[in-house]
Amino acid sequence: MPQVVRPRIRALHATPPVAPLPKRFRSLADREAIEVLHRSARVLLEGLPELTERLVEVLYEQEPGYRTAIESTRADIWQEVHHSLRHNVGSLIQPREFREAAHRTTRWIGEIRAEQGVPLDAVLHAFRLGGAMVWQGLVDETARRDPEDVRLLVHVAADVWNFVDEHCGVLTDAYRQAEQRIDWRRENRQRLMTAALLDGTARIADLPDAATALGLREDGRYAVLAVRTAQRAPHAATSPPVVLPDGVVALWHTGPDAELAVVALESAATDAGAPQGGADTGTGGVLARLAAGLTAPAGTAVGVGSAVEGLAALGEARRLAETALLACPASGGVVLLDEHLPTALVVSSPALGTALAHRVLGPLDDIDPADRDVLIETLTAWLEADGSAQRAGARLYCHRNTVLNRLRRFEQLSGRCLTRPADAVEVCLALAARRLLGN
Repeated sequence: MPQVVRPRIRALHATPPVAPLPKRFRSLADREAIEVLHRSARVLLEGLPELTERLVEVLYEQEPGYRTAIESTRADIWQEVHHSLRHNVGSLIQPREFREAAHRTTRWIGEIRAEQGVPLDAVLHAFRLGGAMVWQGLVDETARRDPEDVRLLVHVAADVWNFVDEHCGVLTDAYRQAEQRIDWRRENRQRLMTAALLDGTARIADLPDAATALGLREDGRYAVLAVRTAQRAPHAATSPPVVLPDGVVALWHTGPDAELAVVALESAATDAGAPQGGADTGTGGVLARLAAGLTAPAGTAVGVGSAVEGLAALGEARRLAETALLACPASGGVVLLDEHLPTALVVSSPALGTALAHRVLGPLDDIDPADRDVLIETLTAWLEADGSAQRAGARLYCHRNTVLNRLRRFEQLSGRCLTRPADAVEVCLALAARRLLGN
């Protein structure tokens, strides 16, 4: 019994025999099938003009995406199909010699069809129709010459259809790459057109093309929004820096200092929230609703410029929007230029605004900074309360007489009389300059 067990144990630890690897070879049927394939493919090449004509007719009848192209440039389509068939059928006979040329032709077709705007599905369908016609031609020619050999084509059917799938993949890659280039060129052209309009450098002769490319009316009414975010970064096309009311059409552009939006006021006037009829349907009402309907993240400043007529005036509209943006507080908010014109006058000329602030408020710099800040805070609250000491005192948590005493002290220091209209205007503008220009 032990004599029986020991050999078995040794066998478990011994190196197992290695089976010889099978030799790779094509069966006799495969060789015969390739010979049949080559004979039939050579016949197809000899009758290539007729095959091309049939395929063009099939494309015209079965693929709507090609119908317009065939009607307008039939000769070009015929040459393209003929060229493709010659290389692809040749690849069945001499794959090494024709493979790269066939790929180049397929890539070229994918790029041309993308440029022409023919849908990718239509181009792929056309290639598969061509593959089906070539395969049917191979079968028909084999059946005509020797019906018994048709069964041999089964051995190469997978190779033929893999070849078709391979070229569909090549075509798809070329088509999508061409689409990306086309999209980039279109977006770049639109960006340059928009920049020229907003800079005021667009030529009058180019306005019709710009209107068509940007989807805007040449004679429409527009306003520009200038947006400054807390952390400046070029916005993505799908996520503009502020959300506009529903239905408002806007064209966004990244400027050197702010994000800019060209707003078609016709769309803002007909949005779902706009009232029908009444005084509020005028340009002022439309801009007011637009400003009130904006949704912006905290810390975002938005300047809404005045309305202008036509694309040619967008340069001026941009300047108005940027002026409104300068009038926005540092903490952010929305400023409608038409409602803040005095402030806009100050920020549109910083040098003059600084000079005015120094002339009117400069005498306060000679007193204690804490006292100066109290006087300016009281003066600002009194002006915002429309000259009511009672309401200003409530805002400042002090008695109205305290407010009046501080105002009198300001008049003594500045030499201005707050009841005199001209002096009151100077004081208001000086305070705006101090707040916005940092004086």
